[in-house]
Amino acid sequence: MKIVFFGTPQFAVPTLEKLIEHPNFEVIAIVTQPDKRRGRGNQMMPSAVKKVALEHHIPVWQPKRIKKDRETLTKLTQSQADVFVVVAYGQILSTEMLQMPKLGCINVHGSILPKYRGAAPIQWSIYHGDQETGITTMLMDEGMDTGNMLLKAYTPIELLDNAHQIAATLASQGADLLIETLLKLPALQPIPQDDSQATYARLIDKSDYAIDWFRTAIEIHNQVRGFFPNCVATLDNKPLKIMATVPVEAAYFTQLPAEFKTLKQRLTDLASLTGHPGEIVSIIKNFGAVVQTGTGLLLLKEVQVAGKRPQSGWDFVNGMRLSVGDRIDNG
Repeated sequence: MKIVFFGTPQFAVPTLEKLIEHPNFEVIAIVTQPDKRRGRGNQMMPSAVKKVALEHHIPVWQPKRIKKDRETLTKLTQSQADVFVVVAYGQILSTEMLQMPKLGCINVHGSILPKYRGAAPIQWSIYHGDQETGITTMLMDEGMDTGNMLLKAYTPIELLDNAHQIAATLASQGADLLIETLLKLPALQPIPQDDSQATYARLIDKSDYAIDWFRTAIEIHNQVRGFFPNCVATLDNKPLKIMATVPVEAAYFTQLPAEFKTLKQRLTDLASLTGHPGEIVSIIKNFGAVVQTGTGLLLLKEVQVAGKRPQSGWDFVNGMRLSVGDRIDNG
């Protein structure tokens, strides 16, 4: 089966590598986003997918606007591909392109469709406190993740999982599911999506990162892990990244690892504490600061002070010499 692969970030790499390794498939070309300037040196850097393509000496096409790039469109037509495989490419394929491959265009999407159509399904799934997500393979159409579904695979979301961890799990799961989809393709019966059940995972805006301590503890916790590692509060008029948190509530302790057993033993004492949202109401040895939210308490498990590397909540308390009553402001 001759395949043209469309993808850009690290999320797409496991699928590409599985396709390259598999004896039943031949990746004849790779389409990815143009190189971008990154890092302190502001140097032009290739996408994660392009790096893999170069390692395997596969032709790479990088149109800035693929719908209007006649050179790339001509190459795609001439490729005589059986399938286009699309994994987090970053551009929308035109109707003309969708009709090019003999067996259609197959997308690997990081949610259980029709939930979380769009650009950031993993992040918004965690943000909304979902306890399960997964991968859907589908035949692409002109809409935004609206095509008929082929196969699904599920994975749990644990209380302390963040978007990077779930993305790595789903990237591997998506690679396996795509291979299964292609091998079964002739026999699969595509299933239409129920549009009435659809939700949309929009692009994340910078304003989504700002922490508001008046929200509930679990809402802030889900925000921090969903938008990891970018959520920010303010300490002494400087940005403070909140990298990981733990909701200090009895309802969640059964979901926590054994290392938090000490917290569970102190739950009764902690439950009696009150303060203004953003105020440190307790400091627990070897853990860190416990902050009052609009409803409930939140332990700061990992933070990053401006100009420094990420550090544990306990190192943060000691380094900044924090005390009960100190205030961390909104982002």
